[in-house]
Amino acid sequence: MKFDIIGDIHGCYDEFLQLIQELGYSMSTGIPIHPEGRNLAFVGDAMDRGPDSLRMLKLLFKIQKNKNLFYSPGNHCNKFYRYAKGNQVQLTHGLETTVAELDALPKEERKDFLSMYSRFYEALPLYQSHDDGNLIIAHAGIREDMIGAARSEKMRVFVLYGDITGKKLPDGRPLRRDWAKHYKGNAYIVYGHTPVTDARFVNNTANIDTGCVFGGKLTALRYPEMKTVSVPSRQPFVPEKFTSFD
Repeated sequence: MKFDIIGDIHGCYDEFLQLIQELGYSMSTGIPIHPEGRNLAFVGDAMDRGPDSLRMLKLLFKIQKNKNLFYSPGNHCNKFYRYAKGNQVQLTHGLETTVAELDALPKEERKDFLSMYSRFYEALPLYQSHDDGNLIIAHAGIREDMIGAARSEKMRVFVLYGDITGKKLPDGRPLRRDWAKHYKGNAYIVYGHTPVTDARFVNNTANIDTGCVFGGKLTALRYPEMKTVSVPSRQPFVPEKFTSFD
């Protein structure tokens, strides 16, 4: 199978539509279809922070219903799931924007949307494995010893949040180690989660979160061609949100 793997969207629905158009997909049936049979795959965090989280999620619901969704859930996906299930979560770091969209819906429609999202999330794998295990798509990455291992809490935390240290940055985000720098596995890992100005390729890994919601760009990695395609963000540029690995 050939994939076009999409970086963190975070409610940037218009940029997403522009990107898939650049990639050759048609929306004539209501879901993205490529004339050459290519498939979209996602590194997760389709919602929060940006302007159109619900429209983006509704499209993903449709793709899932059509049985051709390839989506790795991220930390924002998990937090919204906990919210949808009625758990106490803080409305911070972007969740408040999605909840504001929800609160604008009629009561029954809001309730139905949360039920649909719960079912959507519960059907997702923790990470994706394609091409006989040669391609792994995990939201924040994954260590080589975790690939194919029994699911564990350590694996769940790593895939959702990255290699966290337990310390926090001034804005409340967790401090993360540069796991990709030390990756030695044979599988090619495509991930997002940590915004970078340009897709970062190191040691058989690719970080394709190019900070669309922070005014960067939305990026897709074409597999197996290993070429990137990007469209510019329509959001305000927030330079301090980008990570430099220099």
